[in-house]
Amino acid sequence: MSDKPIAIVTGGAGFIGSHMVDLLVERGFAVRVIDSLIGGREANLVRHANNADVSLRKADIREFQPGDRLFEGVRYVFHFAGIGDIVPSIERPLEYMSINVQGTVHMLECSRAANGGRGVTKFVYAASSSCYGLARTPTREDHPIEPQYPYALSKYQGEQAAFHWYQVYRLPVNSIRIFNAYGTRSRTSGAYGAVFGVFLKQKLAGKPFTVVGDGTQTRDFLYVTDIARAFLLAAETEMSGEVWNLGAGNPQPVNLLVELLGGPVVHIPKRPGEPDCTFADIGKIERELRWAQQVRFEDGVGKILDNIDYWRDAPLWDPDSIAKATSGWFRAFSAENRP
Repeated sequence: MSDKPIAIVTGGAGFIGSHMVDLLVERGFAVRVIDSLIGGREANLVRHANNADVSLRKADIREFQPGDRLFEGVRYVFHFAGIGDIVPSIERPLEYMSINVQGTVHMLECSRAANGGRGVTKFVYAASSSCYGLARTPTREDHPIEPQYPYALSKYQGEQAAFHWYQVYRLPVNSIRIFNAYGTRSRTSGAYGAVFGVFLKQKLAGKPFTVVGDGTQTRDFLYVTDIARAFLLAAETEMSGEVWNLGAGNPQPVNLLVELLGGPVVHIPKRPGEPDCTFADIGKIERELRWAQQVRFEDGVGKILDNIDYWRDAPLWDPDSIAKATSGWFRAFSAENRP
């Protein structure tokens, strides 16, 4: 039996979660991964296939009950599991609320009951900056909460549950509101979603990039390994009950991403309810956790291009299929349907 400290990573076969596993192993942890493999891929953990200190429980987080032995001896829980695609949440709100909220509650209860009822040392929740809605920028942690769609609402309510467990049960909890994550192993699910997965498959297929609007909109992109480091700092700190925004604090236009990837462009209609700019005020996390960005945007895009074959099996989107996939979004956010 290993005497290494133990961490659980929910969603650990997914995009950010698998990079969290890499960092924890590098820092000397034994890691127990929970993943349903609906969005995650075992291939994301292949580098740990021969490591007896890394295990995978293939399960839905809602199946776990307090007292599950997987949580015994665990120091940290990093909670990334959930549904991450934004657009489909308009069509499937029940599923999003069930997994992202109730699933989180199951993980909180298991964490509270761990170690003979003493609980884990820290539970770190992966929150979303989408909770701010169409936010003022740069966006601070005390910005009003105005979720615009079910995904944003479900992630915020999961965060509220985490802090409720801190308030009521004194389970040590911190939360990080991620802005625009990018990097290797980003999702290749069948849902229309994040710009990188869409563009990379289009590049592989020799098809034009489907740029929303005129491409001048900016996103606060942050490379995934910088995100993993922030989560470890949030676990190691003595502070609890804290929330931090996490981005680069330096928004990049989508047109720059197109330029770095290289290829033709076709423009598709701008979607209502989406911000023109996401921009994290990262002063709090820089001050309190001494976190700093390490991977420049241009370098991060280069790392992705070096691994572009990962997206070969991703779905290929074109203007017509995107219009069909986002039709519910346009109906929900059309002016005549809004109060």
